[in-house]
Amino acid sequence: MGKRPATYADLEDLPPHMVGELIAGELHASPRPALPHARASSRLGGVLMGPFDLGGSGPGGWVILDEPELHLREDVLVPDLAGWRRERLPEVPRAAALTLAPDWACEILSPSTEARDRSIKLPVYAREGIQDVWLVDPDVRTLEVFRLTGTNYTLLATHAGEALVRAEPFDAIDFKLSLLWGG
Repeated sequence: MGKRPATYADLEDLPPHMVGELIAGELHASPRPALPHARASSRLGGVLMGPFDLGGSGPGGWVILDEPELHLREDVLVPDLAGWRRERLPEVPRAAALTLAPDWACEILSPSTEARDRSIKLPVYAREGIQDVWLVDPDVRTLEVFRLTGTNYTLLATHAGEALVRAEPFDAIDFKLSLLWGG
C-alpha cells in the first residue's frame, strides 16, 4: 500500500517556525530562512517595490508580494517573492492564498532548498506559465535570470557579486546587486 498524498491539513499542522509546500502530493517543509536569506529577500523586495509596485520613481504596473501562498492546481507553493502585472491582478484579494499564477517569481536559494527550488518548483512554475523566474543565492552572491521559452526555462543572465543589474521583467531600472548582500 502506497503512501497517502499530503493534504492542506498537513500544511496547517506544521509548527509556526516551518514553511510548508505541497508539490505533486508530497509535503515539503523547511525551517524559516536564515537571516542572510531573509535579508536578501527583503532588500530585493525593497529595490523593486518603489519603482514597480508603488510607481513613485519608476514605471509602476506591478503587485509584488513577499512569500505569497500560491494554490496552483494541486500544488501549494510559497515563493520568496512574486509579482503580478496589475492588468492581471488589479487588486490583492482578501484571501489567504492566490490561485492566479504570478508573472514573475523569485526564490532565494539556501543549501536546504536549492535542489527543490531548481528541480521541483521550476517545472511547476513552467507548467503554470510563469514567464520570468529569478534565483538568488546569497551564499555565492548571484542572481540567475530565467525566461520561459515554450515549456522550459532559458537562462538569460547570471549576475554576480557587485554587478550593476538590469534584468527582465524589471529592466526599466538597474540596481547594484551588492545591495542584496549588504550589512
